[in-house]
Amino acid sequence: MKKNIMVSVSTDPIEDYQSIIDYAKFMQGKADFLHCDVMDGIFVKRKTISAQLVSNVNANSTIMLDVHLMCDEPLKLIKDFAKAGANIISVHYEAFKDKEKVDKCIDEIHQNDCLAGIVINPQTPVKDIKIYLYKVDVVLVMSVEAGASGQKFMAEVLDKVQLLNKIRKENNYGYKIEIDGGINLDTAKKCIDAGVDILVSGSYVFNSKDREMAVKSLQNL
Repeated sequence: MKKNIMVSVSTDPIEDYQSIIDYAKFMQGKADFLHCDVMDGIFVKRKTISAQLVSNVNANSTIMLDVHLMCDEPLKLIKDFAKAGANIISVHYEAFKDKEKVDKCIDEIHQNDCLAGIVINPQTPVKDIKIYLYKVDVVLVMSVEAGASGQKFMAEVLDKVQLLNKIRKENNYGYKIEIDGGINLDTAKKCIDAGVDILVSGSYVFNSKDREMAVKSLQNL
């Protein structure tokens, strides 16, 4: 049976707020999610969209919102983004100086009626997040360094995807595996073969002459 691949189109290549709202409206009914890249200028160098913009997107479109917090203190932001209309909120494991707060953050996301995701950067091993896998809904594997669009896909992260898929099967866990960075038709196929369920696409879809067809090309791999 063919696997159901979902596509989360990223806000990252888009420069201005109105264009993000327009993109969200165009993508509703086409992409599965809008991947809202939230950067605070501390955890990563760039600073991007706010909870207010996510709220505006939610008010103007029906697309599901996949919020990726590349932020230094994610626990403080959960309520704001949940209230703004997030469906998934994913937080970086690396953002927590006090690792005991990771559990608390996952619980906070669930208590605010969102799906909870944990994100790992390319250098972070799966073993570091193994204790949280039973309770998360999404594991987002970064295949580029967080914080910049248009980077080259790091093929070595596919080993992590395979391991996450193995752990999921062995323990009957329910999390989806998502991947973000350098996704195109070639890299997407490798990701799916390794066990990925959700493809985050920034430049590949956004820069395509036919964005709807670009989304379909990924969904139909």
